[in-house]
Amino acid sequence: MNFTYNPNQIALYDEQDKLLAEVTFPDTADGAVDIDHTFVDDSLQGQGIAGKLMEALAGHLRAQGKKAVLTCSYAVRWFEKHPEYHDLIK
Repeated sequence: MNFTYNPNQIALYDEQDKLLAEVTFPDTADGAVDIDHTFVDDSLQGQGIAGKLMEALAGHLRAQGKKAVLTCSYAVRWFEKHPEYHDLIK
């Protein structure tokens, strides 16, 4: 899966640059990020794309040495199921 990494977004686009999936994580005032939104197009539902986005984001946060606040309900559930990433939660 070839995700596009932008400053506050990891996304998946099709060949026509249509957004198919994304996770957004704006910076917070204290230097962390707020994982505030995940989206997966209906055509990709049920294929584990959101989980792959979260794994990519977790790796990105580790590489950047950043912590995250979780306001997206999917992110909250995902981190609950993946204790190996709890060190990334602020």
